[in-house]
Amino acid sequence: MLLFYGLILSCGLASMVSAGVFPNYHGQFDFITWDKEKSLHDYESTKKWWEIAAFYQIYPRSFKDSNGDGVGDLKGITEQLPYLKEIGINATWLSPIFPSPMADFGYDISNFTDIDPLFGTMQDFEDMVAKANELNIKIILDFVPNHSSDECEWFQKSIAKDPYYKDMYVWHPGKIIDGKRQPPTNWRSVFRGSAWQWHEKREEYYLHQFGKKQPDLNYRLPQVKEMMKEVMRFWLRKGVAGFRIDSVAHVYEVAPNSLGDWPDEPRNMAVNDPDDWSYLQHTYTVDQPESTQLLYEWRKVLDDFQQQHGGDERIIMAETYSPIEVIMKYYGNDTVNGVQIPFNFLLITWLTNASSAYDYAKAIHTWLDNMPNGRTANWVLGNHDQHRLASRLGEDRVDMMNILLLNLPGCSVTYMGEEIGMSNVWISWNDTVDPSACNSNPNIYEKLSRDPERTPFQWSDEYQAGFTTAKKTWLPVALDYAKVNVKEERKVKMSHLDIYKQLQELRKQPTLRHGLAEIAAINNNVLAVKRYLLKDYTYVTLMNINDNRETINLREVFSDLPEEMIYILVTKQSENKIGTRVRISSVQLNPKEAVVLKSLTQLATTAGYFVYYIHESPKNKIV
Repeated sequence: MLLFYGLILSCGLASMVSAGVFPNYHGQFDFITWDKEKSLHDYESTKKWWEIAAFYQIYPRSFKDSNGDGVGDLKGITEQLPYLKEIGINATWLSPIFPSPMADFGYDISNFTDIDPLFGTMQDFEDMVAKANELNIKIILDFVPNHSSDECEWFQKSIAKDPYYKDMYVWHPGKIIDGKRQPPTNWRSVFRGSAWQWHEKREEYYLHQFGKKQPDLNYRLPQVKEMMKEVMRFWLRKGVAGFRIDSVAHVYEVAPNSLGDWPDEPRNMAVNDPDDWSYLQHTYTVDQPESTQLLYEWRKVLDDFQQQHGGDERIIMAETYSPIEVIMKYYGNDTVNGVQIPFNFLLITWLTNASSAYDYAKAIHTWLDNMPNGRTANWVLGNHDQHRLASRLGEDRVDMMNILLLNLPGCSVTYMGEEIGMSNVWISWNDTVDPSACNSNPNIYEKLSRDPERTPFQWSDEYQAGFTTAKKTWLPVALDYAKVNVKEERKVKMSHLDIYKQLQELRKQPTLRHGLAEIAAINNNVLAVKRYLLKDYTYVTLMNINDNRETINLREVFSDLPEEMIYILVTKQSENKIGTRVRISSVQLNPKEAVVLKSLTQLATTAGYFVYYIHESPKNKIV
């Protein structure tokens, strides 16, 4: 650490040390001076593909239907892979495509090593992977480890007490109170109600942290861990580039005591609905240390496969909404590698319509400040479980959020449709299909439903938004599809799609791929991001989050900026045009405007180490 600060001081950045410098770099090339003429090719060739990749989540049911049944499928995905290439995507992860009764739309898996006929055949999958390889797009599969379907062969054999499968799930006879049998604990399901379900045939309760048709696997049994590792190896042999791990925090619950019993969880007095998952404080059913250790074991499966078979590094993307100190352990430690990408949901969970620029800066600061050295940051704005960006923060903030997503250091994750500004679709109680909502009632279902963000992708202004030829889709198509769709936005300059594609082109610049970053909340309304690199251009992103007109003096915010910069990206709220020069002492921003400025020349005075920084001067202190 002393060596690090000595290097910073020698580069003329002593003022930044006291301002709060955080040496959160990624990759193995820390403290290497950037030599553009000699090092760019060598550095790019040794860089891991995922560290600066643009990922894209596809919800297969809703992406593209090829056979007219109203549900998306693998051939539909294959057909539209060129679109992903068009918008600069490097890898796409698919929500589950495996055989399933569809009680939770694929997250209740009955066979972990096959394809559900609803989506196609194994040949369709192999054709999709082959086409993706042609386009240099990698396929990431969803891996759902916490549970199977109750129709899975493993569970059926467990019910029958087959010696090998008997304890593969979490069973308990319950407890007798006042002559009446009751569940073994008060644990609640994420999908409401008790997390225990009585099974008449086995005459025991089984644990289900999600739906009743999703019994939890018992990872304290060695063969469960080995069987799931073999599932990973199966799909790796099929050519996938890795896995997105679902609901990591729930995989383990606390170990039972010597009598085989578990403790009740304490009450959360802030919630009064006894069926609500938040009615309890989840001290025994989430974030157990064994879950993190299991991630390390899965990473080794992927590393071993790569060592045996070669090729690009296979990766793990891990889903969790756990506390930051837990998530950071997912990265690994000094002796073992963890997952490459523990999802960073802070831009989703911490930001609302009422958030200030200081809130934005704090969300970014928190991740980079806590991230271990040698790891890579990631930024996520949406997924199939979260209301759409346009509905959460407003359609007029879509472009600025995508600008932020693609100008921060590290890799990005885009949920399908966010690049064209799709919004939530209102779904009536009668049309609701999400089990999280269906287990409630008409008065509260809208707060629980994930259907609104899962509706069909809007390809064109044609029938059913170009998604299908069917008369009925599995969820209704948005009413605004005639205007918000790929076909129309391809035609319109400054559309959401156009801005997104401009950003992906801009992202190819060395500074935005490898440069340093400073993030500053200038005032309550304006967030600024500076990216810079020795012997290359400096870029400044400005976002006016709210409805005030602002005049910004960047000289008071960042050091080592030239007197003038040039607009290289603007949004529709801007009065400026690309190519216009602006004095950095007086940059004007309209309400909800976001811009990217570029230095007129390559700068030689900025440090050239691959290190992340958060800029936090006293006047811009994040509180």
